[in-house]
Amino acid sequence: MKVGIIVAMSKELKLLLPLIENRSELRVNGFDLHIGRIGNVEVAAMQSGIGKVNAAVGTLTLIDSFHPSLVVNSGVAGGTGGGAGVLDVVIATRVAYHDVWCGPGNQWGTVEGCPPYFEATAIEIDGDNIKHGLVASGDMFISRTEDVERIRSLYPDAIACDMESGAIAQVCHLKNVPFSVIRVVSDTPGSGDNFSQYVSFWDDAPAKTFDILKQILEKF
Repeated sequence: MKVGIIVAMSKELKLLLPLIENRSELRVNGFDLHIGRIGNVEVAAMQSGIGKVNAAVGTLTLIDSFHPSLVVNSGVAGGTGGGAGVLDVVIATRVAYHDVWCGPGNQWGTVEGCPPYFEATAIEIDGDNIKHGLVASGDMFISRTEDVERIRSLYPDAIACDMESGAIAQVCHLKNVPFSVIRVVSDTPGSGDNFSQYVSFWDDAPAKTFDILKQILEKF
């Protein structure tokens, strides 16, 4: 089995790379693919950059060059107050855009020609700090209470928000490649100074999302 892993930031990639054995590098389309193994699974990890455009170009590059049977988006996400707290690991059951509207006759969050939700591949792993649910995605860092309230008004069951998983899910949908999203909650917008919460988070235990990912891959 071949699994492609996409993270947005160098901080995330730095935490992921030590998990990959027998690692080699391949540069494709301006992206560095770090190819090796986690357990019995052949993996290619890459840093896409932040936001939907970077994520989409990176995902397409990864799929066309590595041909994975599953794409995993991992890293950090913001909480929404929907049951996932700081340092909880969120595993998406589905992904939706919170910043897309294609005009009259289209449902909010739906890219014309695509489904309103992108269904993620089910991941069977449980724990006290593991939460399963909807991840809302859009091209903005969510820091204000009103932004969280807007997202929750669109998707009352959203448990986390990020800036890449929607684009990754859409590309995987178009290319007919299954995807999963595994993220750790770094901050909760609207609860105090969430930007400081986000910055100090990197001094705690963000590696746990990649530990969960390793546990999952080692089951294959």
